[in-house]
Amino acid sequence: MKNFFIYLTIVLIFSQQLAQSQEIKDKNVLIVWGGWEGHNPKLFSDIVENWLINNNAKVTVSNSLNSYSNIEYLMKFDLIIQSVTMGEITTQQEKNLTDAVKKGVGFAGAHGGIIDSFRSSTNYQFMTGGQWVEHPGGMVNFKVKILEDKITEGIKDFEIFTEQYYLHLDPSVEVLATTKFDGTIYPWIKDVEMPVVWRKKFGKGKVFCISLGHNPNEFKNYTEAWKLLTRGFVWASSN
Repeated sequence: MKNFFIYLTIVLIFSQQLAQSQEIKDKNVLIVWGGWEGHNPKLFSDIVENWLINNNAKVTVSNSLNSYSNIEYLMKFDLIIQSVTMGEITTQQEKNLTDAVKKGVGFAGAHGGIIDSFRSSTNYQFMTGGQWVEHPGGMVNFKVKILEDKITEGIKDFEIFTEQYYLHLDPSVEVLATTKFDGTIYPWIKDVEMPVVWRKKFGKGKVFCISLGHNPNEFKNYTEAWKLLTRGFVWASSN
C-alpha cells in the first residue's frame, strides 16, 4: 500500500509538470534583466531561461531597457519577465511597456526585480500593484502562508530565509500568499500581515509578482517558492 501511494504521488507530480510544460510551450517570452547587481539579475535570468527552454518556450533575453523602446516589438511576446532592480526607465519606455500589458502581454517577476524597479515611475507601479519600502532585519527567517487558489494548489505553508518585504500595495491585487511581521525591528508593525505573492489584471494583461528571491538561488533551494514562481509565469502568459 505504501508503494502504491508513492507511485500515485510521483504520477501526480509528473502530471502537474507535464501540464505546466504544455501551457508554456511555444509561448514567446522576453526576459529583461539589469539594474542593481546586488540582486544578481543575470543569475535570475539564467535560471528562468533554462526552465523556459526546457519547457519548449521561445525565449529572448535582453540586458537593456531599450527592449521597451518599441511597442510593436513588445506586442510580439506572450510574456515579459523582468529582473531590473531600481534603475531608470524613460517616459516613452514606461508608456510602451504599460500599454503592451494593457493590450494583453503578460508581465511577471520576483523581488526587487519587479517591485523595486523604477522608483519614480508611478505608472509602472500602478501596473505591478506594489512597491518595496523596507525589509526589516535584512535577511531573516519567516513563514509564508499559502492561500487557496489554482496557482497555489498542492503548495503548503513554508519557512524561508530571505528578505521579508514590507510593501505599499494596490488594494485591487489578488493575494496568493502572505507573511506576518514579528515586530522585532519595528514594534509598530507587529502582526501586520503582508502579501508575498499576488496576481492582478492590468487592462487585458496579467501581472504576477512574488517578493521572494533576494538570492535567485532561493528558487532552487525552496521547492514551494519555485512552484509559485513558475506557476505565476504560466498564468501570466495565458490568454
